[in-house]
Amino acid sequence: MEFIVDQQVQDIELPENLKLNTFLQEFHSDCPHPECGFGFYGFAFGQSPFPVPKLVQNALVSNASKGTYASVQGIPELRNAISKYNKHYFEIDIDPQRIYVGPGTKELIFNLLEILHGTVILPTPAWLGYLPQIRLLKKNYHMLPTAINRKISPDDLRKLALRLHDRQKILILNNPHNPTGLLYDRLELEEIADVCREQNIIIISDEIYAQTTYDFSKFVSMGKIYPEGTFVTNGLSKSHAAGGYRLGYVIFPQNALDLQMQFKKILATEYTAVSTPIQNAAISGFEISDEMNEYFTITRNIHEIMGEYTYNKLSEIEGVKVTKPEATFYLLADFNYYAMDLQTAKITTSQKLSEALIVHPYHTAIVGGDSLVLERTDYSARIAYVDYNGSKVYENYQNQKPKILSEREKFVKINAPKIVAGIRMIERFFEQIKKTI
Repeated sequence: MEFIVDQQVQDIELPENLKLNTFLQEFHSDCPHPECGFGFYGFAFGQSPFPVPKLVQNALVSNASKGTYASVQGIPELRNAISKYNKHYFEIDIDPQRIYVGPGTKELIFNLLEILHGTVILPTPAWLGYLPQIRLLKKNYHMLPTAINRKISPDDLRKLALRLHDRQKILILNNPHNPTGLLYDRLELEEIADVCREQNIIIISDEIYAQTTYDFSKFVSMGKIYPEGTFVTNGLSKSHAAGGYRLGYVIFPQNALDLQMQFKKILATEYTAVSTPIQNAAISGFEISDEMNEYFTITRNIHEIMGEYTYNKLSEIEGVKVTKPEATFYLLADFNYYAMDLQTAKITTSQKLSEALIVHPYHTAIVGGDSLVLERTDYSARIAYVDYNGSKVYENYQNQKPKILSEREKFVKINAPKIVAGIRMIERFFEQIKKTI
């Protein structure tokens, strides 16, 4: 029996994160050196290392017996909690009727792209998940390379929009930003919103890292700046270290009732509803409590300490330019200073740079620039600084909070030795590249 796959699916490549995972598995099975047994220095995977909050874990156990279908939009108790959560933390007053719950923000962004007409504007570098979705849906799209500061230029956005003839355009805004760790301030968001109003651009604002903002007072949601044209997505994955729970939500813009009905129809067709026990468990994660406030504070402080160390040490490597993270657990490292040396060594693309770093003796996993929707010859890479035991580090931070720089560096060296050793390996790799040439 021959099975014929739809051409639209055949044209889609395996997502970059799964490609990388497959490559690493093959590397482990093929590597003959005894040193390969320890694993690798993991700067590639963006998953919060901390335990799911106890409140949420306990709530999941308590609600495990709930086996009935939930409503398509999400259970009312959860949507009410999300509404209050957004008002408390992000100063957005949202009617729960504007909130839809889905199995992760990734699925909800896909659903939004399904129903929204128009050309997609994708700023680069970008999270590796956006482009495969756009291509699967056969949406028209244009890249918007960001300026030297790695943020959207309102002027560049306007120039691109003027070239597009669709009545409606869709901008994907990721704030805080994966892969750079950068944060848009209020003025920057207002300038982008002004262009969007002028050029009829709606925004899908992916704010999944909002709670990881190191100085939380600096975070501003685009839903507050441009409420009439912004779809805000958020969820449990990053802030609550619960990617495996697969629960996200989208806040619809004001006065979009007809569109909401179309969206509800799509959700009902594709997956009926999110798991009922998971929705009930999520309520406690979105309710305002001292326990959750402490969890958010501790996890974002640890992310900041790890990011500060990673930024400082990578910046000390000759020629390397690094974005200074203000949120998330990523930064973007620019290795293009070594472009000529890498090309001479037949490392001609960022993918080949990733492959060269993972093999013996370096054992270091990064996400290369081509996976971030950059040019294949752009030797930039996303560095995720989460390769440590989150439960143990969380406890150690509670016992003794490091304050001054020397204490913070010591904290990283004691609690995240693989981050320390991995950065040394990156430095060693480029030293060797220079010597070899």
